[in-house]
Formats: sequence, C-alpha cells, structure tokens
Amino acid sequence: MGIDRRDFLKVATAGAGLAVAGTPTEAESTERPRANPRRAPFVRSGQIPDVVVVGAGNFGAWTALNLQRGGMQVTLLDQYGPGNSKSASGGETRGVRSSYGGVAVGLQWAEWAIRSMQKWKDWDDQYADSLLPRLYYESGDIMMREEMSPSMEQSMVNWDLLGHPYEVLTPEEVTYRWPMIQTPEMGAAVFEPSAGVVRARRAIESVARVFQQEGGEIRIVKATHGDEDGRMLENVHLSNGEKLEAGMFVYAAGAWFAHFLPELMGNRFRANAVGHVYYFETPPGDESYRWPNCPSYGVPGCTGWPALPDDNRGFRIRTGGARGDNPDESVRWVPEDRHERPREILSKFFPALAGGIINETRACHYSSTASRNFIIDHHPDFDNVWLAGGGQAESFKQGPVLGEYIAGRIFGTETNEELNASFALGDATYDEGEEDFDFDD
Repeated sequence: MGIDRRDFLKVATAGAGLAVAGTPTEAESTERPRANPRRAPFVRSGQIPDVVVVGAGNFGAWTALNLQRGGMQVTLLDQYGPGNSKSASGGETRGVRSSYGGVAVGLQWAEWAIRSMQKWKDWDDQYADSLLPRLYYESGDIMMREEMSPSMEQSMVNWDLLGHPYEVLTPEEVTYRWPMIQTPEMGAAVFEPSAGVVRARRAIESVARVFQQEGGEIRIVKATHGDEDGRMLENVHLSNGEKLEAGMFVYAAGAWFAHFLPELMGNRFRANAVGHVYYFETPPGDESYRWPNCPSYGVPGCTGWPALPDDNRGFRIRTGGARGDNPDESVRWVPEDRHERPREILSKFFPALAGGIINETRACHYSSTASRNFIIDHHPDFDNVWLAGGGQAESFKQGPVLGEYIAGRIFGTETNEELNASFALGDATYDEGEEDFDFDD
C-alpha cells in the first residue's frame, strides 16, 4: 500500500509519524493509516532525502526498498556497495530454513523464515521478466544428529504450532531417498521440504537495483555519525567531506556496528566470529550433488547444500572459523591449513566429494548481540535515528519480512508491543571475554 508523500510530510512535520503497513489486514488495506503520536520523525522536503539508510546489506537494502515503496525519498549509503565481499550479506549463498528450536526466539524466527520462503519465490516470479537472476532454490533441508535432540524436538513443536510441514526420517530412509548421503552414527533426522537456498550477493544486488528503479538513490561512500541538535540528528558525515542531511536516519551498519557507534554498541554487539565456507567441485556428469537432487543439510559442526545452476560454483560446506576484530581488514579467503576439517566432514557424510578440488572459499563475519536477537529500535538519544542489525547469522533468510517490519516500525503500523519489545536495544551486554559464537565444533 503506497502512501502519499505530501500527506506524510504534512503529518510528520506537525509532530506525528504516518504509518505504512508492514503486515496489513484486509480491513487496514482500504484505510489510510493513522498517525503515530509517539516519537515522530521530522521529515524535510525538497532536495534533501526524507530518509538516509547507512549500510546496504540485508537489513539496510530491504528497509530502504520498503521505505521507498511507502512513499519516502530514500538515499542508501554503503562504503563498498550492495552485495560486496566484505559485508555479512555478501558471499554466494545462504540457507533458508526455519528449524530454530534451539533458541529462545525460535518460534518468531521460524514464522518469519516460513513467510520469507514464499516471499523469495514471489520475488523471483515478479522479476523474472526483468532479467534479474533467480534467487531462491527450494531444496528441502535435512537435519541429522546422533539422537533426537531438544532443538529438533522444539523445532517440531514450533512447526506444529505454525502448521508447517516436516518429516521425521530414519537414517535408512535418508540414504534410500538420497543415496549420496551417508549417515554414520546418526540416529535421528528431520526433513523440512520447503527450505532452500538463496543466492546472497545476487539477492542484495537485485534488491538494490529494484530500489533504484523505484526512485531510490544509492551512493558508494563511507558515512559516520554527524551533527546533533538536542534529540535530533541533523546529518551524517561522508568520507568525501559532505554533510548529508535528512529527516530520518536508519543505521544498519552490519558487522561495522561496534565501530560505527562504539559507545552505544561496543558491549552489546559482536562481529568477531568469521565463518569459513568452501565450495567443492562435483564429479563431472554426476548430478547427485546438484540442485534439485540433493537437499541442504545440517550435521554436527557443519551446514551446507548442493551446487546450484547454472554456474555450479560447487557443493557448499560451512564449518567453524576464525576470529577477526575489524571487518575492513579481515582476510576473506580460507587458508589451506583450515582445509582438512571440511574434508573430514565430507568423508563421513558425502565421501565421494572428500578428495575433490576446492573451487572457492569464503570467510564472512557473523554479527550477534548480547540479547541473542535482532536489534530494531530507536537510538536512545535521538528521536529521528533507528538502529537495525545484529543478524545472529540467521537474518538473511528473513530479509523480505525484516524489511517490511522495519519500515512498519518506523512508520508506526507494527503495533504488537510484545514483538516490538523483543527487538529492543536493551541493557544486555557481553561479559568480559564472552564470545559471540562457539566454533569449537
């Protein structure tokens, strides 16, 4: 539902923020959203953008697109560009699943992931004629453990509550359906048929392209927190010396959040974990390890999925990784002394690939928060600044829903107080020496 920008400006400058529906009901879709009397954004008209979004990753790109579609004039800033190799949203692929039984907010994440599966498909359908690359590949996801774990059991409870289909399989059923998969020491398996794989870099590039086609502006430039006037932020400072003004600012700084706002985010946010990803060659002429013949998979210490058409970068496997304090300086390939671990895992579960050539490697920072949930909240010191980030290595799959929700929060239509409170900045901080992700496995 689009909103007349002039009406927004009229209401916003009068001291109330207009709402755009992130998840409208049928009745709401025929009515103009009401003004939100709390913490309204101040929005200027003219050549100055209504909203500046800092960071063109998963949080920033989807938010910018949905704000633009809501009637705002949005400028999206990123120091390296949408889909770049340094970003937490870069790299080639991301898994899309909803098996979150092991986390406190698992039911919420599962609901959003399931909704996003359909939205990824809808995106592909909508833009197929625009020659944008296909993004989503439904592969199904098989999760295997030595025995049925509490996480698997809670995932099934969540799926039952959400009416989401799944199957409980024996190891023998797994090898019967997918002969390329071995199940040594595995006693339990759960299969989610609608899970899949999304092309990550291409996804962010595609969202950015559509954003521009719909009138948004992208600038490749580094931004820092700018000049303040009481509880209002006047601008952000750009690396070219410019001061870019706007009525509203969204900080979606990804792995750079603790560097971007060190005093506020320093002990609430971590991005020191660097996951290691490998793409192994698949045997020529053997389609077993290519989509759609092989599911994505999760086994102890590893996740991965089949090679995707048409470029066939390879069979993907992700293991534990390393540590890196600065995402600007981290090495984004995996050194050879780390290559034995994925081969060990493949030798157990996909033995035909264990001795193969590694086509490519990737190293990616994982962003996390002390609250163990995403942060989607006002900056505590500024009425016209929002914070959005802390993906917990799980937000990419939820991007299409996240962007709608964040836009709805900014415009005031997302009124579920319990849900909104779950994404609060809060007071939780990391203890001295506490790590964000456990890479011991």
